[in-house]
Amino acid sequence: MIENSNVIELKNIETFYEGEKIPVIHDITFNIKNGEFVSIIGPNGAGKTTLLETINGLLHYTEGKGYVFGMEILKNKTEIRKEIGYVIQNFEIDPLSPFLCKDIVLSGRTGKIGAFKFTSKKDWDKVWYSMGLVGMIDFANRSVGKLSGGEFQKILIARALAQEPKLLLLDEPFSNLDFAARKQIETLLNRIHEKQVITIVMVSHDLSFVPNRCNRVIVLDRGRIIMDGKKQDILKSEMIHKIFNGNGKKK
Repeated sequence: MIENSNVIELKNIETFYEGEKIPVIHDITFNIKNGEFVSIIGPNGAGKTTLLETINGLLHYTEGKGYVFGMEILKNKTEIRKEIGYVIQNFEIDPLSPFLCKDIVLSGRTGKIGAFKFTSKKDWDKVWYSMGLVGMIDFANRSVGKLSGGEFQKILIARALAQEPKLLLLDEPFSNLDFAARKQIETLLNRIHEKQVITIVMVSHDLSFVPNRCNRVIVLDRGRIIMDGKKQDILKSEMIHKIFNGNGKKK
């Protein structure tokens, strides 16, 4: 990929849920360059998850044009998803699950291994490297059902990294974690961006946890982009606090 090329290009995107008459996201236009760390923040119901699912080709946009890695999303979604690591929100785990952490991380290699093929030394090397990067190598043989919320989130991130993605999408990575676990995930994301030199797009409704290496913030409210700029400028603005406080009063 050419340095500083656009990894994501969205032009006037609208996405509807089936049966709905009003788009969840409306007139979304932005570019994200190779190596950027972008946080998309907004109150609950702003359309943040819908935007990630649109980028990942899981939801079809009905208006506009979308490109990832220079390929149109609607025509190349299967190929595009092979190069995207996606950590979804509120992934539930059965406490009685017998799966080991190393096997969950290895499952991230499925697209690279291919159907009816055996795992190779390279596959396991990527598993160990990814688990080491998130600080979970000592948990390799532990059942995922025995993990805390923060530990399990690290395993999900390791699973995404084992895929060797060009783009990492994170949906509310701090959700349902206590303060200590949030700080650990924040530190981890900074380290991943530094070590991997990877493009990261994270969505969150939490203004207090925007990783240091995040260089850009996009504010989404009611399906529209309200602000887009440098992190320090966005977080200090009066508008963003009005958006969050206003939505908070309505609930």
